[in-house]
Amino acid sequence: MSVRRLADESVQPASFAFNAENQAWAEKRIALYPAGRQQSAVIPLLMRAQEQDGWVSRATIEKVAEMLDMPYIRVLEVATFYTQFQLAPVGRNAHIQVCGTTPCMLRGAEGLIEVCKSKIHPEPHHLNEDGTMSWEEVECLGACVNAPMVAIFQDVYEDLTPERFEEIVDAFAAGKGDTIKPGPQIDRLNAAAVGGRTTLLEQPTATRKKFVPPPAPEAPAAPAPAAPAAAAPAAAPTTAGRPRDVVEENAPAIKGTPRTAKVSQSKAEGERLAADVAATANGKPNTAMREGATGAESEGGKVDGGKAVGKAKAAAPAADDAAASVKKSKPVIKAPAANPDEVVPTAEKGGDLTPLFERPEGAADDLKLISGVGPVIERKLNDLGITRYDQIAAFQPEDIARVDAVLNFRGRIERDNWRGQAEALARGGVEEYRKVFGKDPR
Repeated sequence: MSVRRLADESVQPASFAFNAENQAWAEKRIALYPAGRQQSAVIPLLMRAQEQDGWVSRATIEKVAEMLDMPYIRVLEVATFYTQFQLAPVGRNAHIQVCGTTPCMLRGAEGLIEVCKSKIHPEPHHLNEDGTMSWEEVECLGACVNAPMVAIFQDVYEDLTPERFEEIVDAFAAGKGDTIKPGPQIDRLNAAAVGGRTTLLEQPTATRKKFVPPPAPEAPAAPAPAAPAAAAPAAAPTTAGRPRDVVEENAPAIKGTPRTAKVSQSKAEGERLAADVAATANGKPNTAMREGATGAESEGGKVDGGKAVGKAKAAAPAADDAAASVKKSKPVIKAPAANPDEVVPTAEKGGDLTPLFERPEGAADDLKLISGVGPVIERKLNDLGITRYDQIAAFQPEDIARVDAVLNFRGRIERDNWRGQAEALARGGVEEYRKVFGKDPR
């Protein structure tokens, strides 16, 4: 990056002052900023001063610093940082900025620079002999499709050749710059194709007819009132229009199952569970669940497949005591299956899920409040005997492993911290969850 310094002291004016029009403009501009932020007007004031004198002198910087109550060094930093500010006198008639970025260089910008060197001065930022012209090389001027190009004060001149550029320089040196039209210097409109349009050249072949609305039909005579029609029978539930990704677990309303039927199913489920527990407690097979089933004998029986499972307990509790155990207020988690070769159907493989835990009595908790549990997973957990927050909060590693294996969770329970969420919900519901995790459940 080049070092930008103020012009030599021999050309620096003794003082600077805005003319009456620019002074009023500057005061209005400063007033636009809130109290204590008026220094933000430094760039607009420097630009206005440059438009007035053509360049930014030391006296200009001092004047702007005084108006904005800024340290002189701060205004100097702004003026020397931005290349838009001219730090030395420029030509009275024209200061030419030649674009030297790659597109313009590829299209002949070097030829334009040679014209400036021969007609104005061999070095940039120097005046010609009569002080009317100056030049410099700058970065992109923003019209690459019209390269090469130059900027003279606030106008740009594009699509230049060295010959055309010489004519422009001579016109400005003679004080006739207003005779040169800004923009492209060849046959093109702005950035359109050279020589005119190349697309959309066809002329319309037909004119659009004006739309005339048809006359309004006459109102028909009112028909005689008809007898009320019999009410149409309610349509039976159908799945013909159901999207493929909608399953009954996610949309229970699709099933069409009456509420009374669901209540009967829940009651039957409770009776089945009580019978299952009673059968397990007295050591006899539950034939109500599986016809022809064989179970543990009183003295060291065998289970399916002939695999020994050890002797049964000497005394089994009475059926009434087993049934009463179902009514415990605190949920009880079953121990892992004693048989290591037990195969439990999984959700991916199909089949009914075998309960892993004793289902506690009472209303089930809304397990969907646990992040990671949706309606389908909640139903599967209920099928496994998991209905309460305190059940999940009391999970041991082996319990998590069994549920993971059955539902193919691949570590979801620990990854989503089900136990921590369930403990907060069991302790104080949504309010406690919000205190612990800083957000609402789900």
